[in-house]
Amino acid sequence: MTFAIRVVVWNEFRHEKQEEKVRNIYPNGMHHVIGDYLKKEAFHVTTATLDEPEHGLTDEVLDRCDVLIWWGHVAHAEVKDEVVEKIHQRVLQGMGLIVLHSGHFSKIFKKLMGTSCNLKWREANEKERLWVVAPGHPIVEGIGPYIELDQEEMYGEFFDIPEPDQVIFISWFEGGEVFRSGCTFTRGKGKIFYFRPGHETYPTYYHPQILKVIANAVRWVAPVNRGEMVFGNVPPLEEIAAKGEGIGR
Repeated sequence: MTFAIRVVVWNEFRHEKQEEKVRNIYPNGMHHVIGDYLKKEAFHVTTATLDEPEHGLTDEVLDRCDVLIWWGHVAHAEVKDEVVEKIHQRVLQGMGLIVLHSGHFSKIFKKLMGTSCNLKWREANEKERLWVVAPGHPIVEGIGPYIELDQEEMYGEFFDIPEPDQVIFISWFEGGEVFRSGCTFTRGKGKIFYFRPGHETYPTYYHPQILKVIANAVRWVAPVNRGEMVFGNVPPLEEIAAKGEGIGR
């Protein structure tokens, strides 16, 4: 019997409440736009936001979550450290994590990366072209050689992250910069995908190819049941022959 992958789409949900321009694009929040698409892809989808108790990420929610999608920007510091620690442990145990756009500065992504995760940026309504540089990867199934966005915020190198397991997309921007816009990582049993596009003042999450990449990524980061990892002192698998003590005995 096949069970639907259980996805939680987490959104800070501040811009949509406070800025009319963003609210006009995402009246119910970008988490619902992403979530509604993923429901059509036969995932089991719920949403959570910053201002809910425990940021909507209670033990019960996280225990039933296969993949967590994270979007944050202006309120990273408001995310409680104890919630970050719970997410961190669940990623190590196998929960998949997809970090979108400005989530590169989130507490959870920085904790998992162990670096500043800093970068260059510019908001100038410029064209972005995301080039696929890993054409055989499941995350880009059904995607052509590139995705083109008419307007997006620029992120530029150097991006201060550890060497990714694999780079899936490299972006070119109209102003000349390039950026590693799709990167995979493994931490413990958990798989992580960072995906750059998604500035709040542009309708990026209505773009069908962007949504398809997110859906593909959900399938890819979803946990695989490989049993518990074993650490610490363990008995030998084979009988160890007794050996004399000291050299030459």
